[in-house]
Amino acid sequence: MKDVKERGNQTGVTEFIFLGFSNHPELQGLFFLIFLVVYLVTLLGNLLILTAIRINPVLHTPMYYFLSNLSFLDICYTSTTVPIMLVNFFREKKTITYEGCLSQLFFLVTFAGSECVLLAAMAYDRFIAICHPLRYPVLMSKRICGYLAAGSWTCGLVSSLTHTGLMATLTLCGPNQISHFLCDIPLLLKLSCSDTSANEVAVYVTSAIFGLSPCLFTAVSYMLIISAILKIQSTQGRKKAFSTCASHLTVVILYYGTINFNYDRPRSGYSLDMVILVSVLFCIITPMLNPIIYSLRNKEVKVALRKLCEGYILPSDSSVQIHS
Repeated sequence: MKDVKERGNQTGVTEFIFLGFSNHPELQGLFFLIFLVVYLVTLLGNLLILTAIRINPVLHTPMYYFLSNLSFLDICYTSTTVPIMLVNFFREKKTITYEGCLSQLFFLVTFAGSECVLLAAMAYDRFIAICHPLRYPVLMSKRICGYLAAGSWTCGLVSSLTHTGLMATLTLCGPNQISHFLCDIPLLLKLSCSDTSANEVAVYVTSAIFGLSPCLFTAVSYMLIISAILKIQSTQGRKKAFSTCASHLTVVILYYGTINFNYDRPRSGYSLDMVILVSVLFCIITPMLNPIIYSLRNKEVKVALRKLCEGYILPSDSSVQIHS
């Protein structure tokens, strides 16, 4: 009888209930306005970056090619979670279908994994530009840049297909409540009634390959970059060299810092509000800050954005230069 009852509880889950922000029902309207503004700023900022790079020949270089990929990733990443979260602020029962949850998980892992590898590719670009400037046009040709960008997206896709496929094989049982505002791997594993060892192994393996490895590669690249910059004799030369990678370094620290705290913190000892806050920083605030960081720290981007806002486009015969 006990086995029959347990199997009866392991019914097919058709929807999940989000508990994120449920601790503050009186602030739902304020949360909606805040996240709506943040989402619109994220879309506007990244679209401006994409448009400025697209129409300005001076920005048709590897560094800005990767930046355009980053902006597109940020638009996709934040659009995976924020729209449904905004809708749920007006719903008494904040739900998502089982299929919708797996779809959200698929796109979240795809974009997060792709961004990890893309940031490493951007670090490699800055390493070649500063440490091997004479070989830069050869080592960072259009074909190689295309391979690096495609490789970044492929890594995210492979990781996502692995996790989503394994997640779809699990038997989920009640309660169907998720203590968050999004569907994520650790949250769904807690709801599983079946063996999750394969899922856990996949998490560790993909985290090492697509998360830790790009992070270490980026760290080593910047140690070599900083070492090369310090060897430059003139102060102006050091300042110019550092300015070419300052924006990317800031984005790297922000992204890896929030993602590591989001996934590598202890599973206990944190309130729901703290868990939500960390995820908001990682999933929503970071994509908004990236275009702001690049527009504030990068003179070429600032000039391009200013001319774009003024309705002025550089002549099509402007010279295209590789900026190191």
